[in-house]
Amino acid sequence: MFGQLVVSGIGQGSIYALVALGMTILFRVTTVVNFGHGELFMFSAFVIYLLLNAFNVPYALAALAAIVVLFALGSAVERLLMRPLQGAPHMALAMMTVALSYLLRGVVRMAWGGDVRSVPPMFDFEPVMLGNVVLAAQDIVTIGATLLLVAVFFVLLQRSRLGKLAQAATDSARGAALIGLNVPAFHRTMWGVAAAVAAIAGILVAPVTLLYPDMGAGVLVRAFAAMTLGGFGNLGGAVAGGLLMGVLEQLAGGYVSTAMVDIASYIVIIVVLLCRPAGLFGRVERVRV
Repeated sequence: MFGQLVVSGIGQGSIYALVALGMTILFRVTTVVNFGHGELFMFSAFVIYLLLNAFNVPYALAALAAIVVLFALGSAVERLLMRPLQGAPHMALAMMTVALSYLLRGVVRMAWGGDVRSVPPMFDFEPVMLGNVVLAAQDIVTIGATLLLVAVFFVLLQRSRLGKLAQAATDSARGAALIGLNVPAFHRTMWGVAAAVAAIAGILVAPVTLLYPDMGAGVLVRAFAAMTLGGFGNLGGAVAGGLLMGVLEQLAGGYVSTAMVDIASYIVIIVVLLCRPAGLFGRVERVRV
């Protein structure tokens, strides 16, 4: 039982990790915590549902279209909603992302109501047996996609010129502009990239769960707990935190109570903020007076 719970937790945690990864990428570049990121994840799942059911688009093309749509949506959010607040307090930026979450939820509810929807499985090959542990095909793909994306973004943000430009834009927008970086266009692109990562999470989760307008809220809380656990701004920490969250939920639900699945993320946030605010992989800042 323990092995199966751990494997299932890693598969579920990979979704949290992907959502947390998108939030972390945006936070690294803009210092904005996007509380509407869960709704971007939800919106991409409904884009998949629309293309599959209304237009009979093959799943691969529907997935690609969802990534493009979410990239465009993220870019539009930066240009139309966030850029006018440039220079405003962080609370104003946070409230705008909260408003975005309710807006997207309302749009989906207007279009499809509150009914639960579903999409067909993405893959039909048999699960992998590891002794008595069953590893579902969807979990294998989700874990692989998570590891691949974190490797790609680690190289881009830590080892490439793009990462240096991102750090320059974060430290000083004026200084970055002086060295030739188009900071508004860069921020717009990164909002689009973060939304595209949310789209990938939505694509992977759509075939294995039920779709409804409020599905993003629970994932957002778990992704936020993953970021808190791993350390804000740390790409590897966000992914490790997501995987740990998935395992903790499964173990708590299997050995303690199924009710623990719904509150485990809140407990993690409280404990980490009280005991280690920087997270497991974050750096504790020391200020000398």
